[in-house]
Amino acid sequence: MKSEFEIAVFPGDGIGPEVVAEAIKVLKTIESKLNLKITINEAPVGGAGYEATGQPLPDASLDTAKKADAILLGAVGGPKWETIDFSLRPERALLGLRSSLGLYANLRPARIFPALVDASTLKREVVEGLDLLVVRELTGGIYFGEPRGIDTNEKGERQGFNTLIYSEPEIERISKIAFDVARKRNSKVCSVDKANVLEATGFWREVVINMHSQYSDIELSHMYVDNCAMQLVRNPKQFDVILTTNMFGDILSDEASMLTGSIGMLPSASLGEKYAMYEPIHGSAPDIAGKELANPLATILSVGMLFKYSFDREEPNRWVEEAVESVLGQGKRTADIMSEGMMQVGTQEMGDLVVAELEKIN
Repeated sequence: MKSEFEIAVFPGDGIGPEVVAEAIKVLKTIESKLNLKITINEAPVGGAGYEATGQPLPDASLDTAKKADAILLGAVGGPKWETIDFSLRPERALLGLRSSLGLYANLRPARIFPALVDASTLKREVVEGLDLLVVRELTGGIYFGEPRGIDTNEKGERQGFNTLIYSEPEIERISKIAFDVARKRNSKVCSVDKANVLEATGFWREVVINMHSQYSDIELSHMYVDNCAMQLVRNPKQFDVILTTNMFGDILSDEASMLTGSIGMLPSASLGEKYAMYEPIHGSAPDIAGKELANPLATILSVGMLFKYSFDREEPNRWVEEAVESVLGQGKRTADIMSEGMMQVGTQEMGDLVVAELEKIN
């Protein structure tokens, strides 16, 4: 089994560098425990990339990603860059990485740790034991469809437009990912669309049904996106794997994150045929940057997913989850998941606590 790896690290903007620093501590601890050799190559993207080169995704940074065995990303964006041209905004780095690297499948688990059940805004009986996975198509749909833009119509009125388009192969490959991961979970997939209004997602449903013929062991259901949004807060434990489009997945996975107590708790993996990128699903939160308030656990849990999917090592992922669960069980909390009777810790201390628990695991 391979023991030498290269990881491209893009800290990004806002709290990105802070949470990535703690994730690297965890990565280095696992490297030592498994006697691996991991080379970290850091590069700027997002606002940091724009400040360094005038581009949110510098060519050199993209080259670094293409040479790596895996990519770890912090977060991008902030009000500092909201007035620059749309094509140069930090968020374009994310879209550029996804499209350039072919990262078409986004896996976003929403699992509630027992110690955080009361941190959710929903009742204990609604969220206790929650463990679902959103499989989001990531390189197609309305975020990438052409034509797009702003122009003037025949009446002389300005208008903005985007195109929602999906090809059959795009839907087939993301469906395959969803069905395959469901086999390792509870064998249930709920495909979410708006087939009653949008022809493109009616086609989505048709292709998903056709793909399901190859997975007779998987239970397949369908749900309109508005109903799914409601069901996620009404009865989220009915879901195992949610399969959906780019835009719907973007929205629903953020909603699902709050079931767990904080968006600061959810990791993600973006997978392609050749490349993979790991990141927390939260944003750059520039208002708390540099204040030791950021929760690094989502980024730390993303490191666990990195070992699982890119390095084919399931054990480190389990170690990371166990270490996080142990720290939370001790009553240690960052500000976003703080509750009465708990002990608040800062970003760096939370990272150190997880490392200490990792070192205890044999």
